Amino acid sequence: MHKDLPKVFAVPIDKTIKNNKDIFIGQEEERSNQKNINMSDINKIFNDKTHVYKTKVQITTSKEEKIVELVGIKNNALLTLKGESIPIVDIINIKKV
Repeated sequence: MHKDLPKVFAVPIDKTIKNNKDIFIGQEEERSNQKNINMSDINKIFNDKTHVYKTKVQITTSKEEKIVELVGIKNNALLTLKGESIPIVDIINIKKV
């Protein structure tokens, strides 16, 4: 009952394989007299042990100051529980409430 598997012929590869892509992402910085928030401050909120699905934060933008419940981040914008999208470049200050 013991059957051997068929022999497999492996073709040797004599050439270099270049199947990796180099991707470069650049972004123009917007200059303003107000200091924008650092991305590490936002990451601290999402990496906190108390953040399971949503976190209540106070966001200060160039136009307004409001308290929202953050649920995620997508395409350089913060997403709120009410479906709002707040661009990160507009945020001046963010703190957990």
